[in-house]
Amino acid sequence: MAARSRPGGRARNSLTRARADAVACRAIVSFDEQPPLLRCSGDEDRSTQSLRRRALSRALKAPTDVGVDLSELTFADSSLMLDLVMVARRLRKHGHQLVLYSAQPQIHRLIELVGIDRLPGVVVAQSAPVVA
Repeated sequence: MAARSRPGGRARNSLTRARADAVACRAIVSFDEQPPLLRCSGDEDRSTQSLRRRALSRALKAPTDVGVDLSELTFADSSLMLDLVMVARRLRKHGHQLVLYSAQPQIHRLIELVGIDRLPGVVVAQSAPVVA
């Protein structure tokens, strides 16, 4: 029995690969130095973990508290939460805090489930801090 192919199936696979490549090349977690701010967007999971390392490393060198804008993060797994825990612990050693804000409801539930909101040196805020 011959396998049936869907019309446009090959083109669809190429398009799907192109989208996946575009997502892989885009920084999902970025870092701005003034003020120190990590921005998380899209879908973050273990498969994108290597793409966030540079931004997280830069955040560790911040001279003050570091904000984490979660407003554009639509999905995350525990790998992102554990990376944020690591950043929070290192910042705390230097007397700074990690301030998580503007999390969508599903991300806020994950923060609570993992327990990041109960860690010393972590503040969960509903909206962005006011920068003077």
